[in-house]
Amino acid sequence: MNILDTIKNRRSVREFTDQEIPEQAIAVLIEALRWAPSAGNLQSRKFYFVLNEDLRNKLAQAGLKQNFVSFIARAPLVIVACADLRIVSRYGERGTELYCIQDTAASIQNLLLAAHDLGLGTCWAGAFNEKKVRDILDLPDHLRPVAIVPVGYPARIPKAPDRVLKSDSVEILF
Repeated sequence: MNILDTIKNRRSVREFTDQEIPEQAIAVLIEALRWAPSAGNLQSRKFYFVLNEDLRNKLAQAGLKQNFVSFIARAPLVIVACADLRIVSRYGERGTELYCIQDTAASIQNLLLAAHDLGLGTCWAGAFNEKKVRDILDLPDHLRPVAIVPVGYPARIPKAPDRVLKSDSVEILF
């Protein structure tokens, strides 16, 4: 599949089968995260791959919406994406408030596309209580959890959502 087809066919999956994710697939996901671009090549991000059922259930309880609990807890793998605030301090306030978030977001996008290519479903989730996630994983102060991504084999693949018009999202200046 070419990359544009992969981008267009990927969906946010919230229903997973019980099938375990093979170690080699997890290795591909890790590489996808690691090879994302980053500001100044500082790679100011860290990821937690949570396979432990008890921890996954606790992370699901950190959600701010009820449906968050059900689909996070049912995924066989939950990845917590964190921005590393100390690495980007060399760029000052902009690095701490923006670059590390961008770095983490680029890695997440790589993860979503690689997972789709492997036949896995994912959902980029951000509606959670950061303090609860920090406490559950006992994160150091310099790591900020910015996304939780459940990963698993899809039980159902939703239809593509509507997109805004090109004219509303892109302006070409000559």
